[in-house]
Amino acid sequence: MTDIITEIDFSILDFIRENLACPALDSVMPLITALANYGTLWIALAIALLIPKKTRPMGMVMAAALIMCVIVGNLLLKNLFARERPFAGNEDIWLLIKAPLDYSFPSGHTMSSFASASSVTFLPKGRFPGKAAAAMWVTAALIGFSRLYLYVHFPSDVLGGLIIGVLIGFGAAKLFSRFDKLINGIAEKSE
Repeated sequence: MTDIITEIDFSILDFIRENLACPALDSVMPLITALANYGTLWIALAIALLIPKKTRPMGMVMAAALIMCVIVGNLLLKNLFARERPFAGNEDIWLLIKAPLDYSFPSGHTMSSFASASSVTFLPKGRFPGKAAAAMWVTAALIGFSRLYLYVHFPSDVLGGLIIGVLIGFGAAKLFSRFDKLINGIAEKSE
């Protein structure tokens, strides 16, 4: 089964490289992927959301989701699966970015991007307005695609990162909502 998945993964990566590669995307994709290096864009957004009281719940849930991504994805799953990256051992692949040194599954860039987008989308109270949430989802999708274009992740790594990220974001939003209800219930009883 693993061989079939790897075969499909390489056929998709090779299709992208053979049919979509062009100088414009060669310039743009490294910039798009850099947005999520070390979670930079999403951490900055979470911090910005933490500052105003009105958006603080969004910042808190996004920060919680990002912390869960580090624990679940980077510390546990990457080391558990220890999957080599698609360019490993292939001298014909010339990378447009510095070669990542960690394992491939799941895509951390994709996971943190979709965890961030889903955490503020699924938050019942005080969630992102539609256009801002849509922009986050589009950005997450572009970051995920950039990992394929740059040949640093398999499609199954990106799909895994997307699924895990959405689950983490959804879970963080639900946990925050329950915690918020509990805190508000205690506050109302003490009044």
